[in-house]
Amino acid sequence: MYICAMKEKNQLIKGTLVTIVLKLLQDQNRMYGYEITKKVKELTKGNMEITEGALYPTLHKLEAEGLIFSTIESIGNRPRKYYQLTQSGNLEANEKIADLFVFISDLQSIFKLKPSF
Repeated sequence: MYICAMKEKNQLIKGTLVTIVLKLLQDQNRMYGYEITKKVKELTKGNMEITEGALYPTLHKLEAEGLIFSTIESIGNRPRKYYQLTQSGNLEANEKIADLFVFISDLQSIFKLKPSF
């Protein structure tokens, strides 16, 4: 594991946030915002945290672009907004994931890292 300053780590997360959100929605079918933040933290064993201030503008942007859609359900007395991929969102997720794998491969070449996935 590597350690980087918080500002640099946040920049790395920001650069991949759309891909992360699309991939999680692709894997989980539908999720609500807090669930997304919890899942990222869980999957990264706490190494990566997504703030609401970063997540919700991303979700709104993806929805405006037609890559995701939302539905609101009442859980108890509280409304909960769930997000799901559209068909074009699923295609975009696949493209972004493929691009990310190429980028990771390029980084491995530059830094002579051993692949672990």
